[in-house]
Amino acid sequence: MGDHQNDDVFSFFTTPNDSDFSSAAATPSTLFNPCSYSSSSSGDESHPSAPSVDDSNKRIDYMIQFLDRRLSRDGNFDAIGPENDADGSDSLPEFVGKCGGTGIFKVPIRSAVHPNRPPSLEVRPHPLRESQIGRFLRTMTSTERQLWAGAEDGGLKVWDFDGLYGSWRRLEVEDTAPYKETSEVEIGSSVVCMIGDEGSRVVWSGHRDGRIRCWKLRDDHVIEEALSWQAHRGPVLSIAISSYGDIWSGSEGGALKVWPWEGLGKSLSLKMEQRHMAVISVERSYIDPRNQTSAYGFANTLTSDVTFLVSDHTRAKVWSASPLTFALWDARTRDLIKVFNIDGQLENRNDMSAFPDFGIDEDAKMRIATASRKEKSQSSLGFFQRSRNALMGAADAVRRAAVKGGFCDDSKRTEAIVTSADGLIWTGTANGVVMRWDGNGNCLQEFSYQSSGILCMFTFCSRLWVGYSNGTVQVLDLEGKLLGGWVAHSGPVIKMAIGGGYLFTLAYHGGIRGWNVTSPGPLDNVLRAELAGKEFLYSRIENLKILAGTWNVGEGRASTDSIVSWLGCAATGVEIVVVGLQEVEMGAGVLAMSAARETVGLEGSPLGQWWMDLIGKTLDEGSSFVRVGSRQLAGLLICVWVRHDLKPHVGDVDAAAVPCGFGRAIGNKGAVGVRLRMYDRILCFVNCHFAAHLEAVSRRNADFDHVYRTMAFSRQSSSLSSGAASASVGVSMPRGGNAVNTFEARPELSEADMIVFLGDFNYRLDDITYDETRDFISQRCFDWLREKDQLHTEMEAGNVFQGMREAIIRFPPTYKFERHQAGLAGYDSGEKKRIPAWCDRILYRDSKSHVGADCSLDCPVVSSVSQYDACMDVTDSDHKPVRCVFSVKIARVDESVRRQELGNIINTNKKIKVMLGELSKVPETVVSTNNIILQNHDTTILRVTNKSEKHIAFFKIICEGQSIIEEDGQAHDHRARGSFGFPQWLEVSPGTGIIKPNQIAEVSVRLEDFPTVEEYVDGVAQNSWCEDARDEEVILVLVVHGRFSTQTKNHRIRVRHIPRGCTTAKKHYDDRPKTSGQINALHRSDYQQLSNTLDVVEQLKELAQSIEEEPPLSRRGLL
Repeated sequence: MGDHQNDDVFSFFTTPNDSDFSSAAATPSTLFNPCSYSSSSSGDESHPSAPSVDDSNKRIDYMIQFLDRRLSRDGNFDAIGPENDADGSDSLPEFVGKCGGTGIFKVPIRSAVHPNRPPSLEVRPHPLRESQIGRFLRTMTSTERQLWAGAEDGGLKVWDFDGLYGSWRRLEVEDTAPYKETSEVEIGSSVVCMIGDEGSRVVWSGHRDGRIRCWKLRDDHVIEEALSWQAHRGPVLSIAISSYGDIWSGSEGGALKVWPWEGLGKSLSLKMEQRHMAVISVERSYIDPRNQTSAYGFANTLTSDVTFLVSDHTRAKVWSASPLTFALWDARTRDLIKVFNIDGQLENRNDMSAFPDFGIDEDAKMRIATASRKEKSQSSLGFFQRSRNALMGAADAVRRAAVKGGFCDDSKRTEAIVTSADGLIWTGTANGVVMRWDGNGNCLQEFSYQSSGILCMFTFCSRLWVGYSNGTVQVLDLEGKLLGGWVAHSGPVIKMAIGGGYLFTLAYHGGIRGWNVTSPGPLDNVLRAELAGKEFLYSRIENLKILAGTWNVGEGRASTDSIVSWLGCAATGVEIVVVGLQEVEMGAGVLAMSAARETVGLEGSPLGQWWMDLIGKTLDEGSSFVRVGSRQLAGLLICVWVRHDLKPHVGDVDAAAVPCGFGRAIGNKGAVGVRLRMYDRILCFVNCHFAAHLEAVSRRNADFDHVYRTMAFSRQSSSLSSGAASASVGVSMPRGGNAVNTFEARPELSEADMIVFLGDFNYRLDDITYDETRDFISQRCFDWLREKDQLHTEMEAGNVFQGMREAIIRFPPTYKFERHQAGLAGYDSGEKKRIPAWCDRILYRDSKSHVGADCSLDCPVVSSVSQYDACMDVTDSDHKPVRCVFSVKIARVDESVRRQELGNIINTNKKIKVMLGELSKVPETVVSTNNIILQNHDTTILRVTNKSEKHIAFFKIICEGQSIIEEDGQAHDHRARGSFGFPQWLEVSPGTGIIKPNQIAEVSVRLEDFPTVEEYVDGVAQNSWCEDARDEEVILVLVVHGRFSTQTKNHRIRVRHIPRGCTTAKKHYDDRPKTSGQINALHRSDYQQLSNTLDVVEQLKELAQSIEEEPPLSRRGLL
């Protein structure tokens, strides 16, 4: 909570689904460009703009607040700021419990920049859950210039990397970095997966309704749907783009389809008004790679949901993953290579049926069966064979049901998969284990640094980023060594993407943060210090009052006058009202019914609703206040109201209940609580009813300890907008395992910025008689009585309410009275003559770690008590109602100003600029040729030399486009390739790699015969024809990165394919004049193994000299 925190087109980042080699959106000079936060667009009010007059005015206001606080603290100074009413000058003296600064009672760490994690770029601060119902962001990807996120309602949000430091002029989203969204497009189907396509400059998204959609950001910043078709009957669970530009998509039941780039590219080339004609053609153009699996005996192994797809560009493979199995495919031929489980063991093909089982659609069954009959002519299967097939299919269906239904131990189920630049595959499991595989599906090593489940992973150059269900992010090197980790979000980290020099993390609650790609590293400390030093420019103080009231109603009902006397006048001028009631209803039948309802997730009662309606009417609910949360457990009830004007700043309302009676199972004693987030700070209110009787001090202490340690909050069924009264949450239990909402070992109450405990704590007076107590009360000698108070004694000893504060009590004991008897004469005078006691109390803890701490981002919530009394005129119960008014200061961050300050620091700090320049260096590399001719299965070796003495080079080879060579030898009809994929006749291996200093990487460029082109309809090949016999030429681009660089250096290599027997084009090609400095590509036989870079340089020199002496026609290569 404390941390609120144009170069070449080919220098791009790959997406999370395809992250073997990530690209850049900016050079070191443009990575944190001043225009990144000052860009503007005329005529578009929603576009990010330069620091405005409003931004400057806010800075001035924050500085005045800061000076006001400093001067007020240092001396008797009349504040110049508008707020000076919560400075504690009118606050009541307090009693403070001991042992509050250690263990689970220690105040949580808060600061302007969190000391235990790198500074972050708050792209989208944690949004209030109630504002996101039905439209939470659930996935994310990146392109060269933008960050894209998909929501539950099918909408998209797009952030431009050049505007990440900007601010909004629209009030409702002022804390979020400027973005574009598809507000005018009604999709209605949740976005499940996304992937960026740099070659086509589009983004592909898979949806819950089974459709794949193609999106494009137009020049006028409008998000346009370029193409959409029905891809699957079930949801599109995964999507990837292969090395050949084809889109692979996976769905339920093992459904896997390949959409060839040729059909997609043709559809995208049409005008918008013509594309609807191509939708039907696209829908039927897919290839079903499972058609040929029955011949290999793999059919029944490919029936689990395809939850992940990732393209291995190093070897031109595609990995499809289900929770417990993997399949490895050839990206060029779409053939299945291998099926294996999470332990790396091969699936047994001999025991598999020749036909797919129940997990595949009926139409798919017919197509596969037809294809199988084409491949082998066979008679009808016999009775035993059919029976065997049915049994095997049923067994596999049971296995799939077990995986989905949790009947088996699936703690090792796969939750994330990525590829790295060195060609290795990394997977993350539900039990927190990171597994490293080679490209052939062999598990090499396992690493475990967290017990929480892994939900996402991402690789960038030499680093692996891992996101966990407890909100933690860890960074590993490619050897699996842990480099660092921190709590990135207050909720699970579900997706990652990269761009603009940042690794972005998406939390389950919808917040997005950016982390510098160098983190953890030396840059973090410099940024942290600089950003913390400017706290006064982006922090502001909010002042509010909270009214808390507690009353043991003794199973009775109160009059309206009693509620008005208790809360009516005190609620004037307060922003939050919290009411806790005890003994709303009791009795064995009520307790039993309550326990039964709790077991099925139900709570509340008509009587509890009656009380909330009565109090709400007194507070003018609907006009002045709105009810935001409540919780009832048997006779315990808590409810929270906030003023209407505060409602936009309050959310994430959760509720909890902890029974303490009869073996910690019944709610006659216990606690109920409501937690909410306001101004990005966590406030908790807990209503308690502890064990009764004078001698039960240790039981009361144990009740508090149990409540504090085990109270776990759950989401309410009602939302902030509805104002519903109750919540469908069960009884909280101690947390454990790999639950998504398991964050830290510390209790949830320990992480709150402010906690208010109220209720009938039942602490009595010791060593005093009834008559003595009555005498002191009549004389109003409360100081002496307080010395007999059990609660203060136990707090002083550090046994209960450790570190909590209570205003000094100056009102008579509130227990026990005769009903409907006014005044102090109403104390119990019956046979038992219970000694009067302060059973009903209100205590609190804020962010102060010591008395006198000022409100700041280091101490974000500072509170004092301005009123603490009991309503002695209320006689409806044997207890008197108690009320307490808190004056609260809350320090909050203006994220829009903070982002601008972060941009200013990065662009103006000389030390940071020097460090960035050093970290972002791209090693100098040379290639052995820029021109290659391929014919008759030729293979050419392309050598890439890293000339740096100390920097590692990372490379990836992409295909810029493809052209036809006419008779004149010139390239015509240039066509871009989808996602820079290779043509089917070209094989490049490895497609990615790492080159150490002074080392050489060899890349094989091979011509693959592809004599026919097949047309697929509904997954089955229908037509084929001879491939175009004309020469073809592609432009390969070797993209080189440094270790942390988002800048790239690119080498272009022309590769020409000359069909077999065609010599005319080759002659044209070889007759073209060569320019100086060109080196021709050689056959593999022309090379010998070279031991080091010096040998390579000498050999290349000799080779160049020999080439110059040869006649032109003997040279192989291109201009």
